[in-house]
Amino acid sequence: MAEGQQIITTNRRARFDYEITERFEAGLVLTGSEVKSLRQGSAQIVESFVKLYRQGADLMNLTIPPYEMGGHFNHEPRQPRRLLLHKAEIEKLRKGTEQKGMTIIPTKLYFKDGRVKVEIALGRGKKTVDKRQTIADRGSKRRLDRILKSR
Repeated sequence: MAEGQQIITTNRRARFDYEITERFEAGLVLTGSEVKSLRQGSAQIVESFVKLYRQGADLMNLTIPPYEMGGHFNHEPRQPRRLLLHKAEIEKLRKGTEQKGMTIIPTKLYFKDGRVKVEIALGRGKKTVDKRQTIADRGSKRRLDRILKSR
């Protein structure tokens, strides 16, 4: 973890369901009540995905629960949120998704120097056989670590 980073939530299913090839860091356009709710440490990123447009990209289905003290100034929990990316990064993502089977997955939501950032990754969906292989590799690594630790 880099200096000044406070992780809010991670998408643990991302590495299991997708073969990640490239990672990007993007800022998020948020309202005040959304940031305050994130400071309380509550968000769900598992079902979210990135949608590309001509001018930019949006993060869809990111669930940020309403801020308890927000009153009538509160936000919608599942509204689309604008991602802040450079044009070159958007083009790289666009070219990546044009390849067969490639998609953009949010992997981590965190604070960096007081600003909310999201780590998005370009990845290809794994097949069931690949998932089984991942589970088998994890089990054999765990057994090997246990044997080495006992020596």
